[in-house]
Amino acid sequence: MKKVTILAMQNNMAFTISSPMDVFSQAGVMWNYFNGQKFTPYFDVRLVTTIGKPFKCLNGLNIVPDGSIHDVRETDLIVVSSILDIEKTLSVQHEVVDWLKDRYHEGSHIATICSGAFVLAETGLLDGKTATTHWAYADQFKKRYPQIELKAERLITDEGDLFCSGGYSAGMDLCIYLVGKYCGHEVALQSSKSMIADMSRTLQAPYAMFHYRKDHGDHQILTVQEWIENNFDKTFNYDHLARKSGMGRRTLERRFKTATGETPLTYQQSIRVEAAKRLLEKGLLSFDEITCRVGYEDSSTFRKIFSKQTGLAPKEYRKKFQRASAR
Repeated sequence: MKKVTILAMQNNMAFTISSPMDVFSQAGVMWNYFNGQKFTPYFDVRLVTTIGKPFKCLNGLNIVPDGSIHDVRETDLIVVSSILDIEKTLSVQHEVVDWLKDRYHEGSHIATICSGAFVLAETGLLDGKTATTHWAYADQFKKRYPQIELKAERLITDEGDLFCSGGYSAGMDLCIYLVGKYCGHEVALQSSKSMIADMSRTLQAPYAMFHYRKDHGDHQILTVQEWIENNFDKTFNYDHLARKSGMGRRTLERRFKTATGETPLTYQQSIRVEAAKRLLEKGLLSFDEITCRVGYEDSSTFRKIFSKQTGLAPKEYRKKFQRASAR
């Protein structure tokens, strides 16, 4: 039986604690119960915090841990919960960072849920490796940890002994994935069926919203951004846009990329995709009509752009997110 330690951080979402506890503690139990078989639990699960005292989650749920991190002598896997106030939490959690490094060097695997990836990144163990986190924290993560290859579109990253998951419920995807990694596909499939959890999800891109970076302090580029946002359905000329902004074309492209992480063209494309997503969710227009609404003439070209950014074809996106009333 493998030992799993759930590390509850400060400012946490309850689901990122209860979900891994449920998945691991019920592996070999819930399926067997449903089928009238003897329980065969695969994991010994413990919940710890830095000091081992009862704590309150962000939703008000009170939880009593099994102990503190200092009570953990040996564990096969550590699962780090989410955190909300990232800067504040990391500034006071040096003890956890050292503890994670010590456990890792003694053979423990480490997995993170949602923004818990920031905690693991602080250890330096992810340097030169891949990671993922909630899509809304992607820019902050990239800026803080440029030495880590962030795959923000992925639900799960696997570095063999270091694992990360995307936002919130992706933590359940990761835990079932780890059940399969440690116990085999059949046990993971049983857990998936018992908990009615989809094992086929691989991307969080369909759930992501384009993040308009505007905290860069370049006021001229802010003006350009606002113009593109208000005229995203129009075709713009680079040279005209540059002159309108008091810059040369190359200067505009360079400064826009530095400030936003995008070129003016990809920025416009992302805004168009966001507009198309909203229209697909309403379910009132065909994709050809939506293509025209957002400023494209060729729906096949826009379909490729849409699929690349969201990970889903427009038809699949509509089916997944269309409002029930529209159906």
